[in-house]
Amino acid sequence: MPDQKVTLFWFRRDLRLEDNAGLYHALRCHKNVLPVFIFDEEILQQLEDKQDARVNFIYHTVQALKQQLNEWGSDLLSFYGQPKEIFKELCKTYDIQAVYANRDYEPYARDRDAAVKDDLGKKGISFFTYKDQVIFDEAEVTKDDGSPYTVFTPYSKRWKAKLNDFYTRSYPNLRYQANFLAIKPSKMLSLPDIGFRELEIEVPSAKVKLPVLRTYQETRDFPAMENGTTCFGIHFRFGTVSIREMVRLAQKHSESWLNELIWREFFMSILWHFPYVQESAFKPKYNFIPWRNNEQEFQAWCEGRTGYPIVDAGMRQLNVTGLMHNRVRMITASFLVKHLLVDWRWGEAYFAEKLLDYDLAANNGNWQWAAGCGCDAAPYFRVFNPYEQTKRFDKDHAYIRKWVPEFEEESYPKPIVEHKFARERVLEVYRKALQG
Repeated sequence: MPDQKVTLFWFRRDLRLEDNAGLYHALRCHKNVLPVFIFDEEILQQLEDKQDARVNFIYHTVQALKQQLNEWGSDLLSFYGQPKEIFKELCKTYDIQAVYANRDYEPYARDRDAAVKDDLGKKGISFFTYKDQVIFDEAEVTKDDGSPYTVFTPYSKRWKAKLNDFYTRSYPNLRYQANFLAIKPSKMLSLPDIGFRELEIEVPSAKVKLPVLRTYQETRDFPAMENGTTCFGIHFRFGTVSIREMVRLAQKHSESWLNELIWREFFMSILWHFPYVQESAFKPKYNFIPWRNNEQEFQAWCEGRTGYPIVDAGMRQLNVTGLMHNRVRMITASFLVKHLLVDWRWGEAYFAEKLLDYDLAANNGNWQWAAGCGCDAAPYFRVFNPYEQTKRFDKDHAYIRKWVPEFEEESYPKPIVEHKFARERVLEVYRKALQG
């Protein structure tokens, strides 16, 4: 047991040692900084699949951080359980001066952090949090009267007008490397310790390919195009890249990609200001849509058996890889909600289960956009035509052939619903519900 005061840094959605805001402040202000990571029992117990690729990714990333810290003569302690209880035990083991972390904006995380802060405060231990996963958080980008934006375009204009070098500068963490606690390496929890099994997964690289950024506007909508998008979603989700570095690159090489990064923060802002969207439509009147919710049709959508090749290709890619091209995400989401009249929350939950880069704010915001019930959403009468989308974005069927090789064979299922009929049906259902 160290006899000196220790400062803890709590890793969460910021799994990197460089350009990490909270870690920088901990190291700059204190000696004997000891990093910890908690596999949150509350979150992990909700995952039914014990071969979850995201848990594998987190585990191996934390393991790599621990190895680097061991090489520096320090350590990262890993735990499994309820964060409040873990910190109670840590307080018995160490003379803790303060705990540092980066802010998380999801409703559960906000409640969790408030509870941990309260418990630590009763022991006289300060709990400091910092902005790290976004350029602007909470109420930093608002209208002149302080109210939140609910439409993307004016939000993005204010976001860009506010942006300057101060917000994108990197934190020089390694300058204070000597302030990590000198400690012998501890044993890392294993995946079975936290109830999960090892899984081999292929994760997109965290290295930026500048040619991809330079052609992003022209290539981003074509799912068959290799290196047409950055595939950085998982790295933003778990903080293995710095948002500040990525915005600097976007400013220099791709206005289009910068806009995508702003969409990410827009949806985080919506979740922050309107946490009810986690369970409810942003526009409450859309809660009265009489969904069909046919379970057999929903299952066919999940498995990629709808008879619409572009939809089936997207769902099969998701099921196999945990990834789906963004254009195809819009097509598959629109199809579920508009063609099959299945509650958008069913689709949101399925994506949450499968996506490697699952992020509550973005997933919720995009599903509500597709359903027409969100902020700045596609109007309810916009119904994506899967055939026209295929002609525009996969005209040679290269993407479809990869994931649905049998789409031209007799064995391939007939369309689950006829497009013209489905479009007329959903327009009538929405119209009646919204006018009633």
